[in-house]
Amino acid sequence: MAQEKFIRVGTTLYKIVNQPRINGGFVKKRIVWNNETLRQDYGKDFIATVPKYDGFCTVPNHVNYQPVVDKFLNLYEPIEHQPKEGEFPHIESLIRHIFGEQYELGMDYLQLLYLQPVQKLPILLMVSEERNTGKSTFLNFLKAVFQNNVTFNTNEDFRSQFNADWAGKLLIVVDEVLLNRREDSERLKNLSTTLSYKVEAKGKDRDEISFFAKFVLCSNNELLPVIIDVGETRYWVRKIERLKNDDTDFLQKLKAEIPAFLYFLQHRTLSTHKESRMWFAPKLTFTPALQRIIRSNRNKVELEMSELCLEVMDQMTVTEFSFCINDMVCLLNNTGCKADKSQVRRIVQDIWKLTPASNTLTYLTYQKDYNSLRNYSPIKRTGRFYTVTKEQLTNM
Repeated sequence: MAQEKFIRVGTTLYKIVNQPRINGGFVKKRIVWNNETLRQDYGKDFIATVPKYDGFCTVPNHVNYQPVVDKFLNLYEPIEHQPKEGEFPHIESLIRHIFGEQYELGMDYLQLLYLQPVQKLPILLMVSEERNTGKSTFLNFLKAVFQNNVTFNTNEDFRSQFNADWAGKLLIVVDEVLLNRREDSERLKNLSTTLSYKVEAKGKDRDEISFFAKFVLCSNNELLPVIIDVGETRYWVRKIERLKNDDTDFLQKLKAEIPAFLYFLQHRTLSTHKESRMWFAPKLTFTPALQRIIRSNRNKVELEMSELCLEVMDQMTVTEFSFCINDMVCLLNNTGCKADKSQVRRIVQDIWKLTPASNTLTYLTYQKDYNSLRNYSPIKRTGRFYTVTKEQLTNM
């Protein structure tokens, strides 16, 4: 029987075990152990031989990995590949398939992951309504390259407050993503740019750590996989086409080429230089697929607002409609369309390009009136109102 391994971190004793996985192989785990049990199993002198560390740290490095940094045990996992010069035709074909005309940017993205793991990078979102596109193969390839530093999450995992399992990872991957709540979108954006994060684990106090994880998301929904607002620059959306042929051994061929690919990344010159906090200039990662999602997100509330304003003008036989933000939110809520003030204000100012009255003035607006034949009734209010015309809305 192999010698069992124990470590002590701070004042806590751990046993290092290999937990079997359902699909074969093992995952290394630390299990909290008991001093008395260790003494019973190995004798009172054994505990003196157990390696001791002051605490945990997370220091990512794929080239010059250090398992211990200043008496702190590094929780970041080493990758086992040894770079070796060679060819990688299958990996190259996969990257060309995923990144298309942005192939060099895709290579930069992977090179930065490998050589600069703490650099913030855009949220990579791959979308396609078709099956057999290679999206999942690309995710499995990333897992094969970066091994235990990649975690596969579900939408529910992402929403969970207990995030200790994935907070110290390089890549957080969500397959079949559908994060269509506003709070999901805000959390994703905040995590993609934050430098530190409070980790929570069940039954333990919150602990703040450096956060360097990058997000890679896949979705079969090309229109509304996540909420992306106008002007948002943190997403890199790629529309993935269907694979021309289906090779069942493709992943194994990719894995065999990883050493050659890593050697290439070590010696390749980046095609871009740092132009933003997420490295790439936003114009470089802007794609028609991103624009399509922004339009789909925007249209949902904006179309409802436009229809509502036109309906009011038709019913009241007027050619312009004045309102404050609160008026519009109330009207939208009456139609069952949930919208918050910031969303309405963004549409009014950024998309409709309206400006409010310079001072607080009295204006005539319209409110829902179920007792009126016209469904609306006029009401005078005061405020810094906006005015939109029928012509403006019909020409949008």
